Amino acid sequence: MNEKALRTLEFDKIKEQLHQYTASSLGKTRVDEVSPSTSLDEIIEMQNETDEAAKVLRLKGHAPLAGIHNIRPHIKRAEIGGILSPMEFVQIASTIHASRKFTLFIEEMIENEIELPILELKTNQMAVLTPLEHRIKHVVDENGEILDSASETLRQIRSSLRANENRVREKLERTIRSNNAQKMLSDAIITIRNERYVIPVKQEYRGHYGGIIHDQSSSGQTLFIEPEAIVTLNNQLRELRLKEQDEIERILFELTQEINESGTELQTIVSIMADIDFMFTKAKFGKSIKGTKPLMNDKGYIKLNKARHPLLPMEEAVANDIELGKDFSSIVITGPNTGGKTVTLKTVGLSTLMAQSGLQIPSLDGSEVAVFQSIYADIGDEQSIEQSLSTFSSHMVNIVGILEKVDHESLVLFDELGAGTDPQEGAALAISILDEVHLRGARVIATTHYPELKAYGYNREGVVNASVEFNVETLSPTYKLLIGVPGRSNAFEISKRLGLKDKVIERAKAHIGTDSKEVENMIASLEQSKRDAEKERLEANELLKQAEKFQKDMQKQMMEYYDKRDSMYEKAERKASDVVEKAKAEAEGIIRDLRKMRLEKNVDIKEHELIDAKKRMESAAPTLEKSRTKTKAKTSNQQLKPGDEVKVLTFDQKGHLVEKVSNSEWQVQMGIMKMKVKEKDLEFIQSQQKVETKPLATVKGKDYHVGLELDLRGERFESALSKVEKYLDDATLAGYPRVSIIHGKGTGALRQGVQEYLKNHRSVKKIRFGEAGEGGSGVTVVEFK
Repeated sequence: MNEKALRTLEFDKIKEQLHQYTASSLGKTRVDEVSPSTSLDEIIEMQNETDEAAKVLRLKGHAPLAGIHNIRPHIKRAEIGGILSPMEFVQIASTIHASRKFTLFIEEMIENEIELPILELKTNQMAVLTPLEHRIKHVVDENGEILDSASETLRQIRSSLRANENRVREKLERTIRSNNAQKMLSDAIITIRNERYVIPVKQEYRGHYGGIIHDQSSSGQTLFIEPEAIVTLNNQLRELRLKEQDEIERILFELTQEINESGTELQTIVSIMADIDFMFTKAKFGKSIKGTKPLMNDKGYIKLNKARHPLLPMEEAVANDIELGKDFSSIVITGPNTGGKTVTLKTVGLSTLMAQSGLQIPSLDGSEVAVFQSIYADIGDEQSIEQSLSTFSSHMVNIVGILEKVDHESLVLFDELGAGTDPQEGAALAISILDEVHLRGARVIATTHYPELKAYGYNREGVVNASVEFNVETLSPTYKLLIGVPGRSNAFEISKRLGLKDKVIERAKAHIGTDSKEVENMIASLEQSKRDAEKERLEANELLKQAEKFQKDMQKQMMEYYDKRDSMYEKAERKASDVVEKAKAEAEGIIRDLRKMRLEKNVDIKEHELIDAKKRMESAAPTLEKSRTKTKAKTSNQQLKPGDEVKVLTFDQKGHLVEKVSNSEWQVQMGIMKMKVKEKDLEFIQSQQKVETKPLATVKGKDYHVGLELDLRGERFESALSKVEKYLDDATLAGYPRVSIIHGKGTGALRQGVQEYLKNHRSVKKIRFGEAGEGGSGVTVVEFK
């Protein structure tokens, strides 16, 4: 990748930001080494790694990566026969522990059925060195101190050391507490010189204690003497310390040998944990810029959705849609200074470099980035005082170098192409350079001030004009990129807003040619059309969202209604059955009484008449139907087609087929609702030709067409109540669970009258005012029983 382009596009600043999210020196090293790849497969793999780490952060919020160290130098020293220091062992144990902790973290997520194929593979490649970790922790504590438990010999030596030290201290304590001590000692303390216990004796009493002088004060008035009485004990301490040191060296040597034996496994752990640290560094950076994973291609196609410059603060950066490489391969951006042209160039260039480095980019989902073998950028003031080159000359030196290497796998970014020289010659040169790069098949984005280049996009196939929007009212750029619309001069409008007299502006306009005026008018018209189209698109999207929400709400309400209806049917049938059973029991009793009367009193009642009466009672009992929602589809070989009348078994409703939306789904019109229904839940009734059409007004029941709202605004009170009465009957017949009555706010008389009527209506279950999104107190929402 072109190093100059990396510097020009400030890729080094991206790396600086990445450094903030590393968990170890290993991650920092990987960040320093990162550079854009030119292999599509490698880039896709790197993007997948970043995306998987981002998935972990999204689900868990963190990843346990603390305690990783670069232990490669320690492993190398162990290999060549050196003895590692205690702190080096601490770092090795910490790294083993960090790898084990991270592995358990990933295994737990996989057990919860979270797919992490890359991290699963990496953690499986790391050896489990828990015994070595425990061995190190048995020898060295977290501060690098050798523990007594390192060996039994060391424990015994240190036990003897402590016992001897106690004896020495006891003797010296008795010495400094004696009656003469206050007179002969400079201070009643025990101190150490040359690893031996001594006491501070005044110069004139040096011979009183005997022993060995180890040091004196700066004034010479105090001598640090090892009394003769403890010389032997100090010698024993010295011997024990030497034994302790020899034992520690032996322990560290053996432990170093164990490290050497596990050197290969430790190198693998370090390498993989470095990869993992870098994966999560990229993911954390992507989260900080609200980045997304781009789709990658090798077709030279770039499509950035609401892309922001990654180095600008998110609240300041203006998002733009940028597309290049499909319908056109060159974009020429015109517009005023500080309007955002250069930011657009850097946004495209830097996003491409980031994507090819496996980083997420600051744009919305669905963005796509091409893999380029080389990226060239001529951006900024290239003036070189050292080489005595002007701005124009420096730019040309850079452009000449670009033209020598550019090909169809290149992305070229030109800022103010042809600037710094005579406008006419500069424009001609810019057109020629653009033609050359375009003919070689490279993807090009160029910015310019020259009006001659506004017509360039209209005269060249595969080239499109673009501009950055400028608000004349506020005299400031909006930084919005308008692809397909060339920039126009705003000098006259700006001058007028700043107070330049009209007659001066009119004289200036007279110097402008007719062609230029027509071009400016055309550009103004295009800009207005673009804004209008964008506004209409946003409005259409909003209406579509509202319609989809309304459809989902209606589907939900219908489901609730049918479930409730089926439940009520079953409840009513069970209740009727209970009544009939009770009646049958009473009838049985009456028949028994009649038989008894016939036998006792000879009443003339024939037996077959009694049996016939009993049968009539039994036939009166209703047969309970199964829930309509559980009806199974009847097998039929009928081929369904649009227009056929069908029965939707899940809703127990009739409807008409509108169109087939997939191999197994149809769109069905049921009354005023259109729904997607699986073909297995449809039962054929009759074809379109056999369907009898009736006037809409004569059809009642669930298919009766009545709106979900009744608007009473402007109605007189009596007329309004009449309409409400009829509307409630129609809505009940249509099977609606709830409707809205719009009465407005006004004086409140109509609202109060309507609500009083609704409270006493037989079919009304509950009423309430509309919510904020439903019209507030100007609307009453009615729920039916």
